[in-house]
Amino acid sequence: MNSLKLFSATAIVLVALTVLLLPLPQGAKITVFMVLAFVGVFTVIEGRGRGKLFAAIVIALLTLYLGVTVQRGILLMTSGEWVGVVLGMSLIVLPVIGAWAMIREIIFGSRIQTMAEEMAAQGLLPEDTIERHPSGRMVRQDADAQFEKYRRAAEENPEKWQNWFNLSLAYDASGDRKRARSAMREAIALRAGKLVAS
Repeated sequence: MNSLKLFSATAIVLVALTVLLLPLPQGAKITVFMVLAFVGVFTVIEGRGRGKLFAAIVIALLTLYLGVTVQRGILLMTSGEWVGVVLGMSLIVLPVIGAWAMIREIIFGSRIQTMAEEMAAQGLLPEDTIERHPSGRMVRQDADAQFEKYRRAAEENPEKWQNWFNLSLAYDASGDRKRARSAMREAIALRAGKLVAS
């Protein structure tokens, strides 16, 4: 168990003991324990490299939350008072936006997974030779040094979605998530034939 996991486990136990000792209402204690359980599950699952399982749990919990929020919104709308109707409508609109964002991210992630599997089968995924810190994070200078190779490939052959996919990975390794997502969207669009490379 590395030091970060040990720290997380210690913090969870200490917060749980503090909550037990404090004279808090029962509802507040239950809420804190639910959050601690979620953090604990996240720590265990992420530590074992089971990102898909964690994503499935988060999606299930978010779906449950969105459903309960819509149900509460409907109850408020049937109250007959204008304040309840306005609050109810907002409680229905916000989960719809949340569901749209969640579905959009799931589709984005599944397309990336499909593309990665296709590139792996063709032997086109870049080799992970970037040096890492003891914590597992990439050494930024090393990632930046390798970035140039993938940027040049995307500039020389912008019509190949594989180059944009690799450029996205290079951006991500360098810590630029915004450009990484943009390059990945470009790769998805090129692969689907929806974009003519400029």
